[in-house]
Amino acid sequence: MDIESGTDSQSDNQTDDLKHNPIEIIYEDEHLVAINKEAGLLVHRSWLDKGETRFAMQLTRDAVGCHVFPAHRLDRPTSGVLLFAKSSAVARSLTEAFTERKVAKQYIAVVRGFMAEEGSVDYALSFKPDAIADKFADLDKPAQEAVTHWQSLDQIELPFAVSKKHATSRYSLMRLLPETGRKHQLRRHMRHLFHPIVGDTSYGDGRHNKFFRAQYDCTRMLLHAQTLKLDHPVTGEPLVLTAGFDEQWARILEELDWVDSASLSR
Repeated sequence: MDIESGTDSQSDNQTDDLKHNPIEIIYEDEHLVAINKEAGLLVHRSWLDKGETRFAMQLTRDAVGCHVFPAHRLDRPTSGVLLFAKSSAVARSLTEAFTERKVAKQYIAVVRGFMAEEGSVDYALSFKPDAIADKFADLDKPAQEAVTHWQSLDQIELPFAVSKKHATSRYSLMRLLPETGRKHQLRRHMRHLFHPIVGDTSYGDGRHNKFFRAQYDCTRMLLHAQTLKLDHPVTGEPLVLTAGFDEQWARILEELDWVDSASLSR
């Protein structure tokens, strides 16, 4: 299926969406364009979300005036740096760089509980099929190697009994550095460590998600792809792409006095 196909009405709707909710371009040259993807925005059209009208790929294409090719993926609820190529050849080079682990990825997250100052988790992840998109996929795939490194940037203990077992609630601001790129890797690894990401409705803790909605009006998952570091696929020059936080993230960081901690890049 041509994911760029659609009716004139759909194109008009996307043009209107772009005018009212423009894509934030954080880098562009003749070969590449990187955006700060908002939470809740799909990368491209999907059979799983037929009712959606806004997609990062189409909005970016309309903003730069040419076809774009996604170099990697971000989960729908994750915000941050999303990189596109302007040609299939450059896209292949970027895909190889990601596959060969030549791209350094840095995420910021808020998780439940206090985590150690730093550490790593090497925990293979089984294949997680989508009901429709992976209908014909091999469901007997062996678990794939998955490695995530982390650093604890800050911590806070709040005087709220979110859990019946504790009179207070603890949270950590984390820098997550995935070495591999498996589906939902960071979300699944944090759950595996019993420190789920706040706002994650698939792998998180519903009690803490509800608390952040009520206390901080937080309606998103607190996972943000802050930085990509790579060599430019054409020029070879070092490239650092950084995406800022949205309004909800910024408000929570300020409320918890974590603004300075979150702004520090590795």
